[in-house]
Parts: sequence; structure tokens; C-alpha cells
Amino acid sequence: QVQLVESGGGLVQPGGSLRLSCAVSGSMFRIYNMGWYRQAPGKQRELVARITSADNTNYADSVKGRFTISRDNAKNTVYLQMMSLKLDDTAVYYCNGVTTVGGSIFSWGQGIQVTVSS
Repeated sequence: QVQLVESGGGLVQPGGSLRLSCAVSGSMFRIYNMGWYRQAPGKQRELVARITSADNTNYADSVKGRFTISRDNAKNTVYLQMMSLKLDDTAVYYCNGVTTVGGSIFSWGQGIQVTVSS
């Protein structure tokens, strides 16, 4: 059973930056496409960034140019560098494996709260 543990969230002012980390258990991390999702209050969970096993990346339009996803296969960890944060980025952020059609692979972790507020 793969476990996902997100960290690095917190409270930040508009325009600020945060770096999220997600530690993934198991020995097969390197073969999975991984993604960061977020769920804002009253909204559905959405995929905002994806990185393939070959390190190809893509982003939702809402975060393109501001967020960067990366992975370290030696550490079984996926990262999300978030810059120029906006109020609308406030959400609980989750990582998960991503299927070819954008669905999640594993059971969800606890997520990490990111709050952008002045």
C-alpha cells in the first residue's frame, strides 16, 4: 500500500512563495506519473501539475508560469514550487499518482493546507 505524506504548506501573503514536498512510500516510485492536486472550499479537487516518469511536465492554466513540479527518484519525493501566489491558490494540496486520463492512482494522503492571505 503506497502512502503519501505532504508537507511544506502554511500561510503566505499574496505574491509570496512556498515549496511543497510529498514523500511516497514503496519501491516503484520512479515508474509512476505523479501530480499535485488541490481542493478549495466548496470546489472539486483539481489536478494542477503533473510530471511523468520521464520528467515531462504540464500544468493547469491557472498555475502555468508560477508553479513548478519536480521529482527526486532517489528520495521518492515529488515537489511543487509555488511562486507569485494568489488568493485563489488557497486550498488543501494533495499529491498522488496520475493515470493517463488524469485520475488518481493511490489512496489520498492527508493533504497540506496552503493559505494565501494578506
